[in-house]
Amino acid sequence: MDSVSQLALGAAVSVAVMGRRTAVWKAALWGAVAGTLPDLDVLIEHGDPIRNMVLHRAETHALFWLTLFSLPLAASVSRLHGEWAQWRRWWMAMWLALVTHPLLDTMTVYGTQLALPFSDRPFGVGSIFIIDPLYTLPLLAGAGWALASRGSARGLKANAAGLMLSSAYLVWGVLAQGHVERVARQSLAGQGVDVEQVLVTPTAFNSVLWRVVVLAGPTYHEGFYSLFDGGRQITFDRFERGTALSSALQDIEGVQRIAAFSKGFYKLHTNDTQLLVTDLRMGQEPYYVFTFAVAERNSAAQPLPRPVQLGTRPDVRRGLPWLWRRAWGEPLPPPR
Repeated sequence: MDSVSQLALGAAVSVAVMGRRTAVWKAALWGAVAGTLPDLDVLIEHGDPIRNMVLHRAETHALFWLTLFSLPLAASVSRLHGEWAQWRRWWMAMWLALVTHPLLDTMTVYGTQLALPFSDRPFGVGSIFIIDPLYTLPLLAGAGWALASRGSARGLKANAAGLMLSSAYLVWGVLAQGHVERVARQSLAGQGVDVEQVLVTPTAFNSVLWRVVVLAGPTYHEGFYSLFDGGRQITFDRFERGTALSSALQDIEGVQRIAAFSKGFYKLHTNDTQLLVTDLRMGQEPYYVFTFAVAERNSAAQPLPRPVQLGTRPDVRRGLPWLWRRAWGEPLPPPR
């Protein structure tokens, strides 16, 4: 999730745990710090853009390492404020603020390596977009009320209510995702598509309009479904996955990393001079954040010394009006 959401979640969790045992500003401050710390791994340079992508949300998001780190962090905070008698409560606050960060990240589609050092599997539910105001605003309002009221009973109740509302929104997202997947599979069966895998994720900033990506042999299909579509079948557009390029690119490390990290939701393609690999999970056709040039386009498919990120973003002037209208159920084709 975005930094504001993680900061707000950490602050709200810490305030809920500490209650009136310390000044509410202290609980909110250190909760916000703990909720932000795991994302400092973006400052680490792993050698190339593909490694930077797949190794984000790795050790700093692992529950095991965060649990160990929570102990010295809580001890330092309690010593700093002269509240050693409260160190166990501070430990609970810091541990929860730290581990709820990767657990929230897991609800996005990106991929979070929760189980390191025991497994490097990237977990990603994909039921919430990386920025969603309906998740974040209850946390900000609740924690803000608690701070403004200096930890009054009403303020602490408002903070707890913000946590409950944001958590309920996560549950809603999972239920909506399951509903859309059922509609998608019914639509695909009716259209005779031989399905390998189905990915359902929300579009930007909402949980009403959903994007569906389907892997089917040498092709992939993309469609959109709004909860206001009234159960009508999803219209899919068909695209090539670039399987003809597999033999030339399959031994390139960057392609192997993207293939594993995306759980198969990737495509191989070309531009005028280069061979490219794209993670299909984040973006929509033809705009994808994680597209990388990995080789020169020649008979030998010479790998580049270092992959180059070529990701693109949609035209906001066209995309936002389409997003708004399509979310309300208008049967509009996506902007290409």
